[in-house]
Amino acid sequence: MLNLSQTQKQTLRISPSQIQLLNFLQLSTIELEEHIKTELEENPMLEEATVGEDTDADDFDRDDKDALSASSADYLDWDEYDDDTPNYKTQLNNYSSDDDFYSAPIIQQTSWRDDLKEQLHVLALNERQQLLGDFIIDSLDEHGFLKYDAEALADDVSFTNNIFVDVPDVEEVMAIIRNLEPIGIGTSNLQECLLIQLDKKREEGQDVDLAYDVVLNNLDDLAVRNYEKIMRSREICSEKLKNAINLITSLHAKPISEENTSSILIKDNIIPDYLVFYEDNKIEVSLNSNQIPPLRVNNSFNDLIQGTPDKAAANYIHTKVSAANWLIDAIQQRETTMLKTMKTLIKIQEEFFKTGNVQKLKPMTLKDVAEIIKMDISTVSRVTSGKYAQTPFGTIHLKDLFSGGIFTDSGIEVSNREIQQTLAGLISEEDKSAPLNDFQLADMLAQKGYPIARRTVAKYRDHLGIQSAQLRRVL
Repeated sequence: MLNLSQTQKQTLRISPSQIQLLNFLQLSTIELEEHIKTELEENPMLEEATVGEDTDADDFDRDDKDALSASSADYLDWDEYDDDTPNYKTQLNNYSSDDDFYSAPIIQQTSWRDDLKEQLHVLALNERQQLLGDFIIDSLDEHGFLKYDAEALADDVSFTNNIFVDVPDVEEVMAIIRNLEPIGIGTSNLQECLLIQLDKKREEGQDVDLAYDVVLNNLDDLAVRNYEKIMRSREICSEKLKNAINLITSLHAKPISEENTSSILIKDNIIPDYLVFYEDNKIEVSLNSNQIPPLRVNNSFNDLIQGTPDKAAANYIHTKVSAANWLIDAIQQRETTMLKTMKTLIKIQEEFFKTGNVQKLKPMTLKDVAEIIKMDISTVSRVTSGKYAQTPFGTIHLKDLFSGGIFTDSGIEVSNREIQQTLAGLISEEDKSAPLNDFQLADMLAQKGYPIARRTVAKYRDHLGIQSAQLRRVL
């Protein structure tokens, strides 16, 4: 028999509009611009206002709203509709033409795959070879390596294009692609990439025999800095090995990289969301919102909705008006919350923003900021996650301002970033032929007043992108 029981409990539920607003806070400046453009295209009741023009949504006057309400009150729940429209502008023209604002540089991007295909298409190849070449280039990974063998490529081309392709045909085109620029394109791994570059230097008359031999037979030993084993197996002295290593390290580890492709740009630009500047010896902050247009509710539909018997049209206009009002209000809330949060960050980290010195950062968590501005931790996280600030000493990621801390031997609390900078300084000054291990680094940090464990040193070193002592060793 089924037993039924009744219980009562309190739960916290976030409304869909609240969730939508939280997601709106997380948008970066460039994402907000795209969102507004989309809304302007899709919502006829939302329009871009002229800078300096009164952007009150009251232009959609109350008589018209009353007419709309009277024509459709029999099926619409107007209690959910707030017709108290905000009387603010989403952008003010308070700046002179001489003000220096951030503007993103115009950068021309070129696809390296298109560049390879252009090189391939100028060669005297038949239509079948051109087809194979394009397919192979599209099969390269993001670093320019070809992870598939000729047999697998032949099967894929045959299946995709409904033609029969033999393995020797694919191998012939693969060899052609490996002669294109940059050198090493189409190789299958690091070893092949290095060897083909050494072959090129040999053709230019350079002595690469020892370097070629080390890459061919001792690449794994070289990766772990086992220099003694390499010298024994090759029967060479340290000076000769050092010269060979210098030659090898001058090569490119990947066919596609920023170092060896001047015409290829694959790095995204960072658009700052905040602008931090000094004015009258004070730190000021503003939002980078010059590309965000002022918005208002479009009043061109007033005459159309007065007394309209078309309930569907009235409902459509009501929905679009509500969406336009929500967007305008959300932009204002976003700006207010972001500025309040950023001003709090500057107040807490004032010494850092005055000097730009990372060691001046104080321990700070999301909870610390949330308690000051009296908002939820998740809100602070959303307005700082993925956000950048342009400062007089460079563009910074706001998440980098947050860190835990420890107490030094003198009882002063310092941030983890300060300890990491001290650690990086110790490693930069070490003897590269005998690098400091994590135990030695922990002892040296303790002598400077930072009592941390060896595993913490290893964690900080990994965070800084610094290799272990064995991999930092050089001859």
